[in-house]
Amino acid sequence: MRFIVSEHAQGTHEWLQDRAGKATGSKAAAITSFLKGGNESAARRDYRIELALERLTGQAAEQEFITKEMARGTEQEPYARMAFEDKTGLFVSESGFVYLPDIMAGCSVDGFIKDGKRVGIWESKSPKSFTHINYIKAGILPEDYRPQVIHNMWVTGADFADFFSYDSRMPEPLQCFHVRIERDQKEIDEHERQVIKFLAEVEKECTDLLALMKTMEKN
Repeated sequence: MRFIVSEHAQGTHEWLQDRAGKATGSKAAAITSFLKGGNESAARRDYRIELALERLTGQAAEQEFITKEMARGTEQEPYARMAFEDKTGLFVSESGFVYLPDIMAGCSVDGFIKDGKRVGIWESKSPKSFTHINYIKAGILPEDYRPQVIHNMWVTGADFADFFSYDSRMPEPLQCFHVRIERDQKEIDEHERQVIKFLAEVEKECTDLLALMKTMEKN
């Protein structure tokens, strides 16, 4: 097993500390975000500084504002899991925060799935109804979630990812959307390259902040 699984419950102070300073799946889109001219985006810059500060202070950054949709997603996840298991016949094993022992990176998967001899990850969403319907109409992994899914497969070594959108407010035939993303090693390798480059920049940010701190102490 190339990764370590945290024993701490999601959302707890300990869970936040496990994540502190590490490049996570929920921020994968920021890590790979560049402007047309090749310069890094504001989201990438801000995340780089955030991780550097977490490493220097030893404290996790404040949690982002929890929207009604995010809260509903957490509330609906057990029902989504049951719906997925009923629809596919596959069992979802819940997991804590997963992180790598040799690289400052990790992810919070919604669960692991065993399908024959292969092991995959389960990514569950409970979005607004119009978003859910758009997922069904498109019939593919929403592009907004691709970086997160690729990152999570990279960290866990998963063979595939099952993306599942669930909306209990819909008529039963429209409640579930499921698409499987097979592991593309070329895409995984490129993502790893980008994450390692980003983490090197985080290290440089730490060095620059320490130098700034020493300068300020002298003044």
